[in-house]
Amino acid sequence: MGLVTGYFTHPDCWRHEMGAGHPECPQRLDAIEDRLLATGLGAVLERREATPAALADLELAHGRMHLAALRGLSDGLRDEVTAGGPNHAQIDPDTSINVHSWNAILVAAGAAIDATDAVMAGELANAFCAVRPPGHHATRNQAMGFCFVNNVAVAAKYALERHGLKRVAIIDFDVHHGNGTEDIVLGDERILMCSFYQHPFYPVWDHASAPNLVNLPAPAYTRGTAVRELVDAAWLPRLEQHRPEMIFISAGFDAHREDDMGQMALVEQDYAWITERIKDVAQRHAQGRIVSCLEGGYVLGALARSVEAHLRVLANV
Repeated sequence: MGLVTGYFTHPDCWRHEMGAGHPECPQRLDAIEDRLLATGLGAVLERREATPAALADLELAHGRMHLAALRGLSDGLRDEVTAGGPNHAQIDPDTSINVHSWNAILVAAGAAIDATDAVMAGELANAFCAVRPPGHHATRNQAMGFCFVNNVAVAAKYALERHGLKRVAIIDFDVHHGNGTEDIVLGDERILMCSFYQHPFYPVWDHASAPNLVNLPAPAYTRGTAVRELVDAAWLPRLEQHRPEMIFISAGFDAHREDDMGQMALVEQDYAWITERIKDVAQRHAQGRIVSCLEGGYVLGALARSVEAHLRVLANV
């Protein structure tokens, strides 16, 4: 029997929350878990509990002061909550921290690192990290857009620095531009970042131009057929040229036509197709090595079905 797909998560990923009615909620993970149980897909995945990331590994992608500030905010709330104070510390209008957030941040990034280690060791064929908070808006020194630490950027840098890889790729198919990832990897020619995203849209960000970035801004209401053409025309030739030794995916599913956080029109079959193309590249150049991390996706049914489609391709079932 061949290697299986890993599924990394941790109970602390449920404990981080940003207030009643916030779209980036613990129920997102519940929806994925329920879908895996209902379809039987969970039975073919190797489930592993993530371990907390070491600060030294987070510092591969983030400044020390940024990390200290996040920890201080989360830890400082404990005394305030005990004294009847607020449950959350606000970072921006969309993003806040609670007493459990720092632990969740550590295990979300830790899942990506653990998955990288396991795939590199040949224990798993590839892996998906069902984690929150997400990461791709977190810049080197700033939390924003529901994100605090950039899980995928940390893992990509970790693969290069700790495992000695020469070239990796990051694929981002979230409806929002992964500005944080771009900020961290800009100009690092060891890392090729390929993305599409709705534009103009959040975040308001001066999209960089660099040899290691393949940015594909797409207008609202873009359908899956158009996205597939973009992937074929722009991503795949650059990926073939780069020959990544490992591929990391910022797997946001909010470009789904049912997701009102964006206005793109992808469906589950489009996510399966994109995953197949990524997997083809990984088989040719990276010994199949892929680590995928959950980013966006806020309508629970569409999120769960899209993750299922993504995982079925990764797990070859």
